[in-house]
Amino acid sequence: MSTTNNPLAPSAAFVSSVAQKNAAPQVYDTNAIQKMDTAHYLHPFTDFQDLASKGARVIVRGDGVYLWDSQGKKIVDGMSGLWCVNVGYGRTSISQAVYQQMETLPFYNSFFGTTNVPAAQLAAKLAQISPPQFQHVFFTSSGSEGNDTNVRMVRRYWDILGYQERHTIISRHNAYHGSTVAGASLGGMDGMHAQGGLPIPGIAHIGQPNYLESGHGLSPEEFGIKAAGWLEDKILEIGADKVAAFIGEPVQGAGGVIIPPSTYWPEIQRICDKYGILLIADEVICGFGRLGRWFGSELFGIKPDLITFAKGVTSGYVPLGGVLVGDRVAKVLIERGGEFTNGFTYSGHPVACAAALENIRILEDEQLVAKVADDTGPYLHQCFASLGEHPLVGYADSCGLVAGLNLVRKKGATVHENELFDEDQGVGMLCRGHMFDNGVIMRAVGERMIVAPPLVMTRAQIDEMVALIRLCLDKTYDEVKAKGWV
Repeated sequence: MSTTNNPLAPSAAFVSSVAQKNAAPQVYDTNAIQKMDTAHYLHPFTDFQDLASKGARVIVRGDGVYLWDSQGKKIVDGMSGLWCVNVGYGRTSISQAVYQQMETLPFYNSFFGTTNVPAAQLAAKLAQISPPQFQHVFFTSSGSEGNDTNVRMVRRYWDILGYQERHTIISRHNAYHGSTVAGASLGGMDGMHAQGGLPIPGIAHIGQPNYLESGHGLSPEEFGIKAAGWLEDKILEIGADKVAAFIGEPVQGAGGVIIPPSTYWPEIQRICDKYGILLIADEVICGFGRLGRWFGSELFGIKPDLITFAKGVTSGYVPLGGVLVGDRVAKVLIERGGEFTNGFTYSGHPVACAAALENIRILEDEQLVAKVADDTGPYLHQCFASLGEHPLVGYADSCGLVAGLNLVRKKGATVHENELFDEDQGVGMLCRGHMFDNGVIMRAVGERMIVAPPLVMTRAQIDEMVALIRLCLDKTYDEVKAKGWV
């Protein structure tokens, strides 16, 4: 992105000096930072007392696929921050684009019939790279806000058409669709529903397409059809005239990288079409190249009416989210809806949109989406398949640059006959602890260990990450053997 039109844009020398400074070792008082953190910062999804007893790990720098903590330890970031740093850390062109926009117009709202240049440009760019049915976008600051917007938008759509009772949205157990009241209600995580009186009315859930959990005695293809059929069962139970939409992640992320069988999504599409209900693809994780396509919907051959996005649209450099609104919904809202009484202070934030435009330019110019599809995605799949040979691993799979493996007490003749650890033993968290101690970030979802590395990760860096994972699996195996659990 050129900065020549802005006399206040940072010079190349300045950018270089900042990069050199950031690369130099810095001294941090880790204990003081931890005390400050404990005293004042309530972390998300955290047992506050437990964290206080340990002290938070202080992350101070990132470059490429690596992080450094306040004690100088280098870490391979196998989770792209939180599924979001697709183009890797240290992209000075994004920081330059952000600086330039801040010096030009740091903020103005999109209310009162106004817009700004980056928001308009980004809306047009998203229409260009998304599936052809999408020509409109509604901007938010996060995926959670995007899914809140979906609830409002879907129900408004049916109201305009004269179907005021058609308000129920169907989701899946163990799905994640955000942490706001509506987003957490759409999600299907019991722990979230147990706090705050969730879900709100008008939300229903069906089983997830987890072959390991529910596919015993079936081929993956047979199970895909069966799992999709749960949607039709629920529609008939509720009444098709009361169902507004179905929402799902193409690949369930926070639920443990649940990759559906190939037959699942085409059957979901058929059922949605049969009953005329809207299909919402939550692409907060799967979008912007994560699965080797711009959007995961394209990989699975579905045609959603709405797409929720966030995370990878800016690679996490600045918060931004939104909803891609397909022609079916947009036409009704625009031509018949009048005022849509929903929006946010930071909808179309110019700085966030400037970051997104530069991020998308990087994805395009470096052909990162194709790289995931043709090179690093298949290579990661190959490497994770080799991890399946470890005595602690009962099953390993991947899709694009997301992958997961299941920790088991004892392997069985089939994946459905593996002997599992007791949940209260917390083997996944033991394994995660070894990962953090040995320079790699891998997330634990129960006894399923998952990764989603930056899209810029090379084959050599995949080898480095997988070698560290194998080392930590060895350490975990030694620990559970010493405890007498295997």
